[in-house]
Amino acid sequence: MLLEGRVALVTGAASGIGAAGAQAMAREGAHVVVTDRDGASAKTLAEAIRKEGLHAEAIEVDVTDDAALKDAISGTAERHGRFDILHSHAGIQVEGRLEEVTVEDMDASWNLNVRAHFVGAKAALAPMRAQGAGSVIITSSNSGVQYDREMIAYCTTKHAVVAMTRQMAADYATENIRFNALCPGFIDTPFNKGFETQMGGRDKLEEYIGSAIPMGRFGTVEEIAAGIVYLASDQSSFMTGHALVIDGGECI
Repeated sequence: MLLEGRVALVTGAASGIGAAGAQAMAREGAHVVVTDRDGASAKTLAEAIRKEGLHAEAIEVDVTDDAALKDAISGTAERHGRFDILHSHAGIQVEGRLEEVTVEDMDASWNLNVRAHFVGAKAALAPMRAQGAGSVIITSSNSGVQYDREMIAYCTTKHAVVAMTRQMAADYATENIRFNALCPGFIDTPFNKGFETQMGGRDKLEEYIGSAIPMGRFGTVEEIAAGIVYLASDQSSFMTGHALVIDGGECI
């Protein structure tokens, strides 16, 4: 198993990509701490993982609560005596152009899509440094390497998180603590609601998928989960500061 004996914590893990990544890491031998602001759903996922004979626990965490996020990470390291993988995944999608997005919307996007990742990575640093290794995976988007029409808050924050991840990678590469950005394209989850609204409905979104993505389809959460396992494991041991784009060729 690629992650045997390692300890991973995932934020925004109760559904979609976060859940699929948590399950995939558990199936590769990791003990996975499932966190989400929806504590009941996080608990349900952890129970499902354990029913497979794998290792998981759940913690209710709102990542915009600095203390709660730091406590979840430091507490995990203390309970298990190690902390190997942080997948900082929780995010928000606010659609709209400059005149349509409020300052409050931009602040909410920044707080969840950038600031919470900063707080989480900062908390993960000490236990990773103590053991001489670690992998921090921060979810950006293929919107972090291209520009979407009428998505100023989303694109701005997703570009920012790629830049932040690369800066952290440069700063800590000599300590064998790796930082990489995960950049999914259109994956068929409820998270696409913002794009669906912006495009004028589900039918319009599907038309876009069929015409604008070279592979002509949505990606699956399982395809993204495979990328998460890769970034978490020693398969990517010589990779840091990378934006791993998995988007069917959309950003080409």
